[in-house]
Amino acid sequence: MSEPDPYFPTSGDPRYRVHRYELALDYRPEPNRLAGTARLSAIAAEGAAPLAEFALDLVAGFRIGRILVNGKAPHYAHRAGKLRVRPAKPLLPGAAFTVEVHWTGNPKPVRSPWGGIGWEELEEGALVASQPTGAPSWYPCNDRPADKASYQISVTTPSSYAVALGGRLLTRTVKSSSTTWVYEQPAPTSSYLVGVAISPLHQIRLDDPDAGEVPQFGWAPHPKVPAFAAAFSRQPEMMRLYQELFGPYPFDRYTAVVVDEELDVPVESQGMATFGTNHLDAGWPSERMVAHELAHQWFGNSLSVADWSQIWLNEGFAKYAEWLWSEAAGGPPARERAAKSYELLTSLPQDLRLADPGRRLMFDDRLYQRGGVTVHALRVALGDEAFFRMLRDWTRQHRHGVVSTELFLAHVRRYGPAPVEALLHEWLFETQLPALPGH
Repeated sequence: MSEPDPYFPTSGDPRYRVHRYELALDYRPEPNRLAGTARLSAIAAEGAAPLAEFALDLVAGFRIGRILVNGKAPHYAHRAGKLRVRPAKPLLPGAAFTVEVHWTGNPKPVRSPWGGIGWEELEEGALVASQPTGAPSWYPCNDRPADKASYQISVTTPSSYAVALGGRLLTRTVKSSSTTWVYEQPAPTSSYLVGVAISPLHQIRLDDPDAGEVPQFGWAPHPKVPAFAAAFSRQPEMMRLYQELFGPYPFDRYTAVVVDEELDVPVESQGMATFGTNHLDAGWPSERMVAHELAHQWFGNSLSVADWSQIWLNEGFAKYAEWLWSEAAGGPPARERAAKSYELLTSLPQDLRLADPGRRLMFDDRLYQRGGVTVHALRVALGDEAFFRMLRDWTRQHRHGVVSTELFLAHVRRYGPAPVEALLHEWLFETQLPALPGH
């Protein structure tokens, strides 16, 4: 049985894992009213005592209509963001079981040190931005990044709204004034990476359907379609570059959504990223965000962290992917981008330990910058041939899996001499900045 997350020990329940969620949601934007049914297919942990009780994460504001475990009504209690369920019979170690939950209420973001996260009501519609612990703001889940499952999600909403999710649209059924959208995401997905956007949107195709490329779709408010097309025009090139450098795209399609709101930062989710209208500006600041969110499909989504202390594995590689795109697209090469970030880091406090920054600093900009510079230092130490071979093997060997810093260090050992490990130790585990290699 795995351990609780060191940064969010009350999130999730390591005594079981979910391998599939089937969610049926009815959302009415005007009253911000959500009614849902969730069916979870799960497995009790091996090597433990029979499971007399287990917990799901779901914010306390929802009203629970009914719960079934293996078709039978259990005892349950719902408070403090936990739905604690006691089955009629304890679940044996390794046993498969199903949980069905019916809930209704007005979804709202979960409070966090970084503001509200999760389900966010928009001027017209809603979006989901759950990193790191916002998923329980709208559905019952085992909210741990390492607990990855497939999803089928049905959303019924007024027909004037489009529904975008990461995954393949199976059906869209219009009935009277409502439309039901059914999406399937077969690849294992962390609960915080289930993204949803519900808004009046127009769809755009970004790839060439006749070129055999990864299907890439866009959604944007109709007046913003020209600006969207301009801002995302180079995304297919990014996709081709990243497949060359990182290996095959890990999912069957990719969706970029722009909602008619300004957002602080783009929203990462599996197979999809959500941007604000303020991210449609021309130039590097917006282009690097498009590159960054696409890179997360490999680093963070296909390869998910074992726990939140490992977040540099998501953000360091996505930051470096920005610089690789710059290098390939005729902008400043990665070494110049790395040197600029290094110069910035030298002017800031050096109290961040990259491999375990602590909850307070896990989204600090220094983690992103130092993460990118660490990846560059490794590239310089290994040389391009070994470095990119290492990266492609890393994404291939752990495709749709769970990774950690220790696993990465063990992987890198196979591609370079012993000094590489000493170099990484300085960058990852010491707070003081080492010298920047190659400068």
